[in-house]
Amino acid sequence: MTLRRLFGIFATALLLCVVPHVDADDRRSPAPKFTPADTSQVFFPSLSDAIRGERPSLSAMRQAANAVANAASNAATTGGAASASGAAEGGGIWTSLISPASIEDEVKRVKLHFDSIVTTPGAFKSGGYQDARLDLSILAVMFAVISEHDGDVRWKDQAAAARDLLARSAFNCKAGSTQVYNEAKLRKADLQDLVSGSGLSSRDAEPQADWSMIVDRSPMMEYAEHLRDSLQDVTNNADTVKSNADQVRREAELLAVLGKVLIQEGMDDFDDEDYAALSKSMATAATNVVGALERGDTDAVRKSVGEISQACDACHEQYR
Repeated sequence: MTLRRLFGIFATALLLCVVPHVDADDRRSPAPKFTPADTSQVFFPSLSDAIRGERPSLSAMRQAANAVANAASNAATTGGAASASGAAEGGGIWTSLISPASIEDEVKRVKLHFDSIVTTPGAFKSGGYQDARLDLSILAVMFAVISEHDGDVRWKDQAAAARDLLARSAFNCKAGSTQVYNEAKLRKADLQDLVSGSGLSSRDAEPQADWSMIVDRSPMMEYAEHLRDSLQDVTNNADTVKSNADQVRREAELLAVLGKVLIQEGMDDFDDEDYAALSKSMATAATNVVGALERGDTDAVRKSVGEISQACDACHEQYR
């Protein structure tokens, strides 16, 4: 290949590289041009014109930040105190209404009755499931009270788990199917383990009591009627009051607890003023029974039992 031919090839390649670049530059749009009138509606002439009022200073910004931090701290402190106060009040309510002995005795009594119900699928299906539902509902309430009670009550470390477990089974116990019977048998075994000291196999529980998920009003009213009738039977006269003092105390304390349970947030009609007044009347009368019993005033005991009956009857006429 001659030198002239090589030079010709090199020149051709150089033109191929340069010419497109020149053409591209020739096709590029010219840069836009703006006048101050065009940009006056978009941009401020200067930074100072964009700031309204006084220009913020570093000290002012620090003061504002400190104010926000202090407000948040005060809110947290107030909220924590309110929560603690509410928790204390919750436990204090039950502590002032019922003794550990009365709670423990009732748990044992209802547990024995529940054992006698959950025996065979046939008996359970024939109506035993209704009694089982009542017993499970009562036990769920008892363990809810134990979990919040300030006193030294047995099973407190597992009370919340027992509360939720028994409450779920009580809600399911609205029919006598084989599945429900088998679940009731499991609760029977759980209660035996709990009372005997072995403890529950599962201790998962909600951190706070949700009364809408713990018990229905209907079984609680049935329970209140049972306690009221039993209390009337053992307070016919001064002698029966004295000879059944422990039973009178326990049933009166349980009625006082029920009066509070029925108006806990989440229960049916808890915010109805008339309903709440009747529930409180029953609780107050039940507390008066205990006070009169401690004073040895049998007449006052019987009078307060009559007031319990009046409150129950008035409530059952309007609510059920």
